[in-house]
Amino acid sequence: MNPAALIIIVVLLASAAVALSLRNLVRAALLLTVSWAGLAAFYLWAGAEFVAFAQVLVYVGAVSMVVLFAVLLTRPAPTDPPPPRATYGRVLGALLAGSAVGGLLCGAILGTPLPSSPGAPPALTVREIGRQLMGVHAAALLVAGVLLTVALLGAIVLAAAPGRRRSPDAP
Repeated sequence: MNPAALIIIVVLLASAAVALSLRNLVRAALLLTVSWAGLAAFYLWAGAEFVAFAQVLVYVGAVSMVVLFAVLLTRPAPTDPPPPRATYGRVLGALLAGSAVGGLLCGAILGTPLPSSPGAPPALTVREIGRQLMGVHAAALLVAGVLLTVALLGAIVLAAAPGRRRSPDAP
């Protein structure tokens, strides 16, 4: 295996595993950003430059900031009960769901036909993707952007609900 791909895979999987094991949400969100950047590096290594740059812009740039804002704006109040600890049933359910998704992804990857020759030009170019996004699918792209913005504003409004604010004379 290529050493660059091996380094990318190790960083990607290690950051994702550590992010899942941390109890501090801010650190987990930052490590999730590292794993998204590792995925973008893998896309870049695989030759999918457009997908890699879209990954950096959308996930590393935008989604990671939304996650950090959501985590920082929705801190639990001191009077909230602590969250329940993970039980074996929840862990088993999570492992089963993850295995099912992994199996579906592996089946889709193995069932996808690859080009017959390695030097064959791609069927879909970056220019064609741009034409599709800014032509036929421009309205859908704008609606998705507005929907994400409204979701972020809704999270901010919910985080700043009047019941969670402290009164000025509270200690």
